[in-house]
Amino acid sequence: MRRDRVLLGMGLGLLLAGCHRSMTAPNPPPEPPLPEQTKAQKAQSAANVHTSLAQHYIEIGNLQGALEKIKIAVQEDPSYVPAHTVMAYIYERIDDMPNAEMHYRRAVELQPSQGDTNNNLGQFLCRIGKGQEAMPYFSKALADPFYKTPDTALANQGICQLQMGDRVSAEANLRKAIKVNPNNASALLQLAHVLYLNQDYFNASAFLQRLDAMGQFNADSLKLGYDIESHLGNRDAAQNYSKRLLSQFPDSEQAQALNPSVHP
Repeated sequence: MRRDRVLLGMGLGLLLAGCHRSMTAPNPPPEPPLPEQTKAQKAQSAANVHTSLAQHYIEIGNLQGALEKIKIAVQEDPSYVPAHTVMAYIYERIDDMPNAEMHYRRAVELQPSQGDTNNNLGQFLCRIGKGQEAMPYFSKALADPFYKTPDTALANQGICQLQMGDRVSAEANLRKAIKVNPNNASALLQLAHVLYLNQDYFNASAFLQRLDAMGQFNADSLKLGYDIESHLGNRDAAQNYSKRLLSQFPDSEQAQALNPSVHP
């Protein structure tokens, strides 16, 4: 009887072992090798790497190194738009406006419907005094349904119109920019400036206070705040702006332009 139990146990063990083998999943087939990059993909990858390096050099203030890297990026892939944009920016920083304009325009040629490229070119043209020529590029930027920051183009268009003396259009576009993005610091500052020029000091002060609450002040905004509050007769508020300007930006043109009576 013990022998029967042993045989029965052996048989049951073999049966369980067989079941275990049958329930084990088969080994998965080996993964197919990843397709090799095409020549164009390799060129774009190399351009991307060198563009990133150029941006890093810009961040640390090494414009010469940045220019060297971005030239390599454009050589690797002449159709890589970010490389042309960064190259244009570097040329503008070193005051080589013809080359800057060439690369801003090249970026638009490569991506004629993209919001960023059109806004960049429009903003550049405005900076070099070609405001009328800049206007269509802002319109193209705003026509891009996938443009993530239309408030930027609206603000830049408004600033450009202000520089050309068109306060009515400038105010309209700056208000649109703030409606799209209430925290657009540039639009808030420039709208306050337009309202100040229009002698609407009360509303100018309100928009500048919104900017102040965001902690986005610079020498321009502090000087504007001083001028606005002075016109409103708010001596304490004006003095507060002047003190901040003199303490934070003592060597700025704005600080030097303050009324001599407010200087220590």
